[in-house]
Amino acid sequence: MKKAWPHAELMSAEFVSFDKDTDTITMNFTAPESFITPRGSVQGGLVAGFLDEAMGWAYTYSTGGQFSPLMLDVNFSLLRPVRQGPIVAEGRVVKAGKRVLFLAAELKEIDGTILARATSTCIPTQNPGMTA
Repeated sequence: MKKAWPHAELMSAEFVSFDKDTDTITMNFTAPESFITPRGSVQGGLVAGFLDEAMGWAYTYSTGGQFSPLMLDVNFSLLRPVRQGPIVAEGRVVKAGKRVLFLAAELKEIDGTILARATSTCIPTQNPGMTA
């Protein structure tokens, strides 16, 4: 992630590591106060954003920055409230074909407690001029 995109800055996205053997990326995020609902947790669609970011970068890194996913659908489950502050996401490539991709991610507390999970079906798209 060479360039800091505005949406990634908003989520305080930070690359931690990429495991080429498993096509898994680990990223840190910080859920800002502005994402918190009156119930005290991150709004659900914004939780999906953290998961989507991790899934997308997992695929982009797996291709050396040559391709990025174009999402066709995403399914996510909120298992626990996501609170303001630091969180960790792990995104991975489940299967990458020439015409369709399957991605997955988990969002966790710093201690490893799983907060949310997602899967996505995507189309691989060229990523001109971008390097992971």
